[in-house]
Amino acid sequence: MAESTNNSSAGRKGLSVRLGKAWEPFTKVPLLGWLLGILVAVALEQLVGTPLAHLVGLSKIPVLFGFVIVLKQPVLLPGTLLYILLIYLLPVGLVARLGAALTNKLAARLLQSPLWVSAIVHVGLLYASLHMWADISDYRDLVLRLTLIAIILTLSLNIVNGYMGEFSCSHPGFMALGAYAASAFTVIFFVEDKVFGSPLLPPALGPFLFPLALIFGGVISALGALLVAIPSFRTRGDYLAIISLAFLFIVKSLIENLEILGGPRGFMSQPDWANLPTVFIWCMGSIWIINNFVSSTLGKSLNAVRDEETAANAMTVNTRRTKMVGFQFAAFWAGVAGGLFAHVMRYVNPGSFGIQKLAEMLAMVYFGGLNSVVGSIVGAVGFNLLSEALRPLELFKWIIIPLLLILVMLYRPTGLIAFREFDIANLLKPKRKSEEEVEHAIATD
Repeated sequence: MAESTNNSSAGRKGLSVRLGKAWEPFTKVPLLGWLLGILVAVALEQLVGTPLAHLVGLSKIPVLFGFVIVLKQPVLLPGTLLYILLIYLLPVGLVARLGAALTNKLAARLLQSPLWVSAIVHVGLLYASLHMWADISDYRDLVLRLTLIAIILTLSLNIVNGYMGEFSCSHPGFMALGAYAASAFTVIFFVEDKVFGSPLLPPALGPFLFPLALIFGGVISALGALLVAIPSFRTRGDYLAIISLAFLFIVKSLIENLEILGGPRGFMSQPDWANLPTVFIWCMGSIWIINNFVSSTLGKSLNAVRDEETAANAMTVNTRRTKMVGFQFAAFWAGVAGGLFAHVMRYVNPGSFGIQKLAEMLAMVYFGGLNSVVGSIVGAVGFNLLSEALRPLELFKWIIIPLLLILVMLYRPTGLIAFREFDIANLLKPKRKSEEEVEHAIATD
């Protein structure tokens, strides 16, 4: 028995060593190399995706990496795996590995310029890859836009529940305020509507002034946050959770009884201005701004308040003001996300901002990781893709996802990637193991 256990342990160790050796060459690949590999893969799918799908026995290109197809027709699993291997895994791996020296050299060259130049190049490659991937089908485009909006929501909620250390349930209410405020702004000013009549401004100006509508929705949400913050932050303990949950029900009931905004039937007629480039720009902007916020003096003050409010107050931190600013900042971005959501769906109703939406937001935050911008991104992307992949299972989907979350909470109570800073400069630089090679390549160029 003991000999069998030792053999099993040795086998696992040997497998781990072999996998480590196989992966070692890829540790020298910078982010630029992975983005180029992904771009090549999605370009390949654009060119030969349909004929290859037919060749491996699929009726069409898998819209979501084959998960939906396999859950509907398990017999297509071999063909789906072969398609993913040939279209995604092999091209990405080959381009990343074979081009490691070149991409490290390019990454080093970019870092000789201001940091924002390198950031724009990386973000441009990311957007090009996402745009080509989403161009395959309208379903991909919709899933991608909703996932980007979910990133904004998760980041904003993590400011309160992670960096501030409180527990807020009001985010769906802030999202609803932003959604309805931005929708009313665009419809009143730029759309011919049965309720609001003729537009006040030429519709041609609408796409250019759309950012003002989103900012307006964010401001309304931030003002609504005062109704929660003023009574909550005068007290201690779990009062914020109780008051914020009450705020959510108040907002939902208020919208249901405002007939001018459609009441329980919902509000429609939003113009189609939240396309993929618009949502992507707002998502990237939110990541940059929120990351700067949590890295600033005010963000560090939030951490101090979370860890020990009395000590922070003794160190001259205005704890009440700090919490109110952080809470309103989070509400603003929830309102912006709500405005984008309303114009992506082109219809909103009060039922979209209830307890289920709150559960989804909390799941994304705690699944990804508290006090981490990277964790929020991973949580939002992972939860949304998992939710869409399991959609064919219908009812069982809401059994599997909670079970996975329970497992995460048992083994990773703070989330998958918690308390990790988002260091952009470190992310964009060449890999350390290749620094000597890069310096030699630059010197000999």
